[in-house]
Amino acid sequence: MDDLRTTLATFSPEDRKDFAQFIQRQKRKQKGRMDLRLYELLLHPKEYTTPQMLARLYPDEPNATAYYALRKRLLRHLTDYLLLRQRHHDPTAASSVRGLLTLAQYLFEAGVLRLAWATLRKAEKLARLNEQYELLNTVYNLQIAHAGNEFADPLEEIIRCRHLNKKAADEEERAGIADSLIRQRLRQARVKGRAGEAFDGILQDVLREYDLQEAFARRPAVLYRLMSIARNAMLVRRDFASFTPFVLRCYHLMEKRHGFQPAHRYYQVGLLYMIAHALYRVRRFEESVRYLELLRGALTQEGGASYQAEWLPRHTFLLAANYAFLRRNAESIQLLENALRPSTNTLSPRDQLTARLGLAFHYFAEGKFTKTNQALINIGRSDHWCEQEMGLEWLINKNIGEMLAQFEMGNSDLALNRLRSIERLVRERSGVEDGGPYAYVLSYLTLVRQIIDNPEAMQQPEFASQVEKMPESLPLQREDLQALSFYAWLQARIMRRPYYEVLLEFADVPAEADLKK
Repeated sequence: MDDLRTTLATFSPEDRKDFAQFIQRQKRKQKGRMDLRLYELLLHPKEYTTPQMLARLYPDEPNATAYYALRKRLLRHLTDYLLLRQRHHDPTAASSVRGLLTLAQYLFEAGVLRLAWATLRKAEKLARLNEQYELLNTVYNLQIAHAGNEFADPLEEIIRCRHLNKKAADEEERAGIADSLIRQRLRQARVKGRAGEAFDGILQDVLREYDLQEAFARRPAVLYRLMSIARNAMLVRRDFASFTPFVLRCYHLMEKRHGFQPAHRYYQVGLLYMIAHALYRVRRFEESVRYLELLRGALTQEGGASYQAEWLPRHTFLLAANYAFLRRNAESIQLLENALRPSTNTLSPRDQLTARLGLAFHYFAEGKFTKTNQALINIGRSDHWCEQEMGLEWLINKNIGEMLAQFEMGNSDLALNRLRSIERLVRERSGVEDGGPYAYVLSYLTLVRQIIDNPEAMQQPEFASQVEKMPESLPLQREDLQALSFYAWLQARIMRRPYYEVLLEFADVPAEADLKK
């Protein structure tokens, strides 16, 4: 595997174009830019071997030494490009502070002392405003090293500020260690089958061990880290009923006591998303939409613009999901269609997969099965790729959606083929015949198979009884809403009612007249 090729393959189409232009801006040679030619070959859909590369770059006389020198030059270009891009996109101002430090050091060496000190003060202010404690420590050390001239600040004041900052920097380091330790201990607890019970104890033990109880309630960065860990634990347990009041209480306590400064915007937005997502999972859809509005507002405030590319897609997907359960499914479709429109599509590959699967769900709810099928076809990736990129549960949901769409379009044979492939997938991944943790998927597929084999089966009392027992494997109140949608499809078939209406009833959505009150 060519690591340089793998790295370049991570670039978006826009990044690839920008990097090519960056290479072209370097000093040109009379014989053209061989490094640009190598870049183009590395991006070719076909992966060339080293001999093939040599033949294409040096057709007259393959030169391995020149080729490896060329790769090193391209890697230098890549390093320089990424440094410049980081400087341009860095929302934390760390790159700007580093740039000011480099300029100050040069000015000190050149003897331009007054400007050097003015530059250092600017770096100090920027680092302090953005809570860049490690860089701020470097600023103070440089100030101390050059405190012996007429333009310097008082040395005692510099040392006092350095000591105060050192405490904050040390707290940041301890928070990083605690973060890793909590994750590791949770993984160990999960292996032993007690992740849920262990979380609270693990959290308190590590916070006490690293003296972070106060920082947890005072520092948005520490709070965000710990809430991320708690949320991951709750995702495994699907226990959002416990997590929702916890994250709400922590967020509003932080907001009331300390507030969120521009330097904290990323953490504020992240916490608002966790709250909105948790509220969606516990079916408090209107509240979830309100917190999504707060999230969007935070992205427009000072310090938020740099995070829009990361958070706006998530905002769109969750808003569309909420709208579906607020009888606004047509708006859900419009949101996702706009996000996927070629003229406005800036989504990452993962986000595109999320958007297309969500769009298929919303089409299905409207009874637009051909569009559902087309949305799933447009994913354009193999099952293996989807599983590696998005996970097994995402792939199972996608395949079940394909199966149901084919059945609704009257393609029973295709639906049955997809059903068999899902059964194989579940058994292979679980390693046991009954599906292990995915036994409920196999139970569901058994019922769907009965409908495919004999559409009249669902009118029989025994079939209805089997469907009624399904939620017992995972209590309906704690069931994932996407899995609930598949269950609702079975019930809609039995009751001979529109699927979307049955889904809303199972999600405890008020009647349309009640929503308008």
